[in-house]
Amino acid sequence: MVTYSSYDGELIAALEAAEQASELIRREYISFAEIPDAPASISTYVDKESQSLILRFLHEHFPKDALCAEEAIPDFEDIPTSGPRTWVVDPIDGTRGFAKKVGQFSVMIGFLVDKKPVVGVVAEPAQNRMTYARLGGGCWSHVGDGTAMACRVSARESDKLVLVQSRSKPGQVTKPVAAIKPKKVIETYSGGVKLAMVARGDADVYANTYETFFDWDICAGHILVTEAGGTVTDLTGAPIAYQAHDFAQRKGLLATNSLHHAEIVKKLSTA
Repeated sequence: MVTYSSYDGELIAALEAAEQASELIRREYISFAEIPDAPASISTYVDKESQSLILRFLHEHFPKDALCAEEAIPDFEDIPTSGPRTWVVDPIDGTRGFAKKVGQFSVMIGFLVDKKPVVGVVAEPAQNRMTYARLGGGCWSHVGDGTAMACRVSARESDKLVLVQSRSKPGQVTKPVAAIKPKKVIETYSGGVKLAMVARGDADVYANTYETFFDWDICAGHILVTEAGGTVTDLTGAPIAYQAHDFAQRKGLLATNSLHHAEIVKKLSTA
């Protein structure tokens, strides 16, 4: 059971690791050759370099903690991938946004204690923006060296909802759009970007309806939303469960501004 702790040291380390990774990614982004038709499964050498940097940094500071990350890197094969204290890393979330050079990608570093998110950092290198939170400390965001501002979810009514989702195929109406009927839809790559948008109040709803995704796709962004006053569950309204044997999520995710969460769960269940 998670008990309250400041987790200041862990948050500081996650912010520093995310900033170092963001600097690396920005350097590589300048010279990276655009891949207009990049597939959803794409992984680049920059993903691996970013992950190696982050994991080395975290392991140096917290050598007893488990490390769970998207990319397979031989140097870390002997380190546990799950445990009472586990770092969950996506070195570039939304690699298609990176490869297509549209600026829609993020670095995600989450920290689980007893399978519950207690620290999260979502860095958006192209925007030089950080959105971050720790258990009991609220959610914050800053751009560049600017002053950190407290984040709060929106208070929009049900007839004015802004939905953020992955990019849909031309002419296709996605399940969330059909069921929720939002006033506005924003499409972007990266689950981290989407969850950060809900936390900052830029969007009201994010529904991940993919059949399978993974802990690193959502862990860091999860606590941003809850610390900003929002609600995060699976698509049935149940708590998100982390650290399955394969780290897969198969029940979807719904992140909202809390006001209409139960109503949206019901709408999606009948879609």
